[in-house]
Amino acid sequence: MRASTPTASSDFIRMMNLHLLSDKQVKQLQNLLQQSDKIILCCHKSPDGDAIGSMMGWGEYLRTLGKNPLLVAPDAFPDFLKWMPGNERIVRYDKHKEEVDEAFRNADLIFCLDFNSTKRVLDMQAALDGSEAVKVLLDHHESPDVQAELSISFPNLSSTSELVFRIIWQLGGFEAMTNAAAAQIYTGMMTDTGGFTYNSTRPEIYFIIGQLLTKKIDKDKIFRNVYNNYSEWCIRMRGYVMNQKLVVVGGSHACYYTLTKEEMKKFHFIKGDAEGLVNEPLRIKNMRLSISLREDTEKENVIWVSLRSVDHYYCNTLAERFFNGGGHKNAAGGRLCCSMAEAEQIVHRAILYFASQDFQ
Repeated sequence: MRASTPTASSDFIRMMNLHLLSDKQVKQLQNLLQQSDKIILCCHKSPDGDAIGSMMGWGEYLRTLGKNPLLVAPDAFPDFLKWMPGNERIVRYDKHKEEVDEAFRNADLIFCLDFNSTKRVLDMQAALDGSEAVKVLLDHHESPDVQAELSISFPNLSSTSELVFRIIWQLGGFEAMTNAAAAQIYTGMMTDTGGFTYNSTRPEIYFIIGQLLTKKIDKDKIFRNVYNNYSEWCIRMRGYVMNQKLVVVGGSHACYYTLTKEEMKKFHFIKGDAEGLVNEPLRIKNMRLSISLREDTEKENVIWVSLRSVDHYYCNTLAERFFNGGGHKNAAGGRLCCSMAEAEQIVHRAILYFASQDFQ
């Protein structure tokens, strides 16, 4: 007797329980969308794959409703995301300040995607905070403080892109989802989990991937576009950093490296060349914390800090305590306004604190 081919039954779909919003929230969101014509979608400074993917994916959904939202990023996003369909629609605040300021003044509705505080949009904060438009937060970071009419915040999710997918699904928008939206959302989920290597153990994530594949996305090509798209100079720089700049602090299971603007200039650095590099030292056996210190290429005495950790060794605590930042338990960031030498001293204090904690 021939075995039947398994199918995704309605019972299985119900078991996945993708719905996040209460009936009240669904109605509120639907009413806001129906009543609004001048809609802005915005993300955080130095947007990553999840910020761009969730913003564009939500924008594609709104277009299926007949809306024409303005997509705004505070500054440039990495070159390895510029293959994404629809990226030309994104308006950069640092290039079009007057245009975006006016849009914020006239907006009916603003969606804040992938940030938990308006401080994360930096130079765009005054325009965002000052807007009288209704604000909706779509985010997965802890401790949100955005003053929003509707706050949809789920820190347990893998990414804001997963959040966007689940809302679209709950609103009945999946059938009309375009191939472009599926690619954008998949990219956001993939990049915020390191290719599904962390924060991605829940079965719902893989059900969502399966559904996105029905939209004819090429997930293998998406991976290559994002992770196999570096320049020769970028690869040389990454090797140089790991070989010459990595400092392993003995007895602490922690390490850090520095990257100066002179070194970046030497290796013809472009936006995104250091993306994911902070994860590399965690491949060292028993390494639990990796910290990156990178000088701003334009401003003096500004150091961008990235932190990554594993398991129950939380780095967001360090970001908040030492680096004027925050983030997720195993992925966080911050900023220091000091010299690189001073930043290294702060890192050593942070690592001493890290080594003294149990974190369990």
